[in-house]
Amino acid sequence: MPRGVLLLASLVLLIVAGIVAGVALLRSSARELAPELAVAGGDPERGKQALVRYGCATCHRIPGIPEANGLVGPPLDDFASRVYVGGVLPNTPENLVAWIVNPPAIDTLTAMPATGISEPEARDAAAYLYKH
Repeated sequence: MPRGVLLLASLVLLIVAGIVAGVALLRSSARELAPELAVAGGDPERGKQALVRYGCATCHRIPGIPEANGLVGPPLDDFASRVYVGGVLPNTPENLVAWIVNPPAIDTLTAMPATGISEPEARDAAAYLYKH
């Protein structure tokens, strides 16, 4: 194989390896909960309980909740690394809390119902989702 082709192939492999490593680093960093994704007043343990109590598992797969294997809504794993909440809002704690409390108020076409979850409980649920 000509030396130039070998050099180019090596360069491409290094670039691909760098991209893969960068994506892995971003995912692990998101799981460590960046300060901008901290949910004021949210408690992840209470959030797990709220997600179960309000039936979120009926429609969603939720990491760390074995009975949460719903296939109606999107899976909720790696939520901290997502760009949007509900496909319409930038992924910030306040937007996620607002979405959890009343999705139809934000997007009238969403299939996700308002469950009656309170704002403090939604903060807990958001804290759980950002952590997992």
